[in-house]
Amino acid sequence: MDAGRRVRAAALELFAERGFHGTGIRDLAQRAGLSTATLYHYMGTKEELLAEIMRTSMDLLLQAATRVGVDGGAVERVTRLVHVHVLAHAARPLHTRVVDDELRALSVPLRAEIIALRDRYERLWQAAIAAGVADGVFHLRAPDVARRALLEMCSGVARWYHPEGSLAVEEMAARYAELALNLLGVSGPAPDLDMAIARDAHRLVAELWPEPAG
Repeated sequence: MDAGRRVRAAALELFAERGFHGTGIRDLAQRAGLSTATLYHYMGTKEELLAEIMRTSMDLLLQAATRVGVDGGAVERVTRLVHVHVLAHAARPLHTRVVDDELRALSVPLRAEIIALRDRYERLWQAAIAAGVADGVFHLRAPDVARRALLEMCSGVARWYHPEGSLAVEEMAARYAELALNLLGVSGPAPDLDMAIARDAHRLVAELWPEPAG
């Protein structure tokens, strides 16, 4: 791994473990195996490094969601979005922790940039849910509350899922899709997801998130 990637990997690990403010420059240099002077050559400021991690994570998630969550019926769109979100968060839990917990550490302009990316991503979920309500497929009193609840639920896998556990990640994503559709008012088990769709979601996540978690 080249020095630049080592710095980014070290920052991701330390920000997830200790938080932005709990991570010092010497900590970053030591974890990356570089001198402090050399570290600055690859990172700019510590805040810029944090923003880069967040920006990259949100860009990838937005790219994935755009590819799976725009076409098709509302049930299919939500199912695809849940699969990608769950699979991505299970694959990259450290990114989830940093993006969710360290946004407040950014200065106002950088924070606004990351929030804008997050809002673009959430609008894809909002549009899919609204389409289902309009078509009479989803039965909700508060679609915005449902959207927030779904995103919080699906992001939670980053906190507890372990690849060596008893539940395969693909099975977990399918169960989350079932829970999501039930929450949206689709009674009974989730409709069978076309296996080609499932394979596409898994392939997309492997393409965009190829590095092992941690």
